[in-house]
Amino acid sequence: MEKKSDKRYIEAIGRRKTSTARVRITPATKAQMTINGKSVADHFKTKELNMIITDPTTKAKIETHFDISVKVMGGGIHSQAEAVRHGVARALVAFDKELRTTLKKEGFLKRDPRQKERRKFGLKKARKSPQWSKR
Repeated sequence: MEKKSDKRYIEAIGRRKTSTARVRITPATKAQMTINGKSVADHFKTKELNMIITDPTTKAKIETHFDISVKVMGGGIHSQAEAVRHGVARALVAFDKELRTTLKKEGFLKRDPRQKERRKFGLKKARKSPQWSKR
C-alpha cells in the first residue's frame, strides 16, 4: 500500500479567555470562510469583528488561497473573534514557516492569557470587600 505524505488540510487551535476555535485551512482556488457552518457575516455581525478575523490573511497577503472552516465555542463574541484570529494565524504558520515573522510582529501568534479572576470567600467580587464601619 502506498502512503500519502501530503495533507488535505492543516488544523490549528486558537484561544482567548474561555473561547476556543478549531481552525482548518485547505488550499483552494477560491477563498471561502465558514464559522460553525455559517458565513462570516452571519456569525460576526459587525465590521470590526470581521476585520479581526481576516487580519492574518490580509497581513500575510494570501486572501485568495484558502478555504477556512472554523468551529468556535465558549466566551463572548469578541473573544471568539480573537480566538479565530489566533487559530488562523497558527494554521498559516504551519502551512508556511516564512509567514511567522510577519504574523508574530503583528501580535497574532500570542495567546492572550488574561482571564476573569475568581471570587474569593468573604469578598463581594474578586477584590471588592464589604463596606467597613468603625462603629
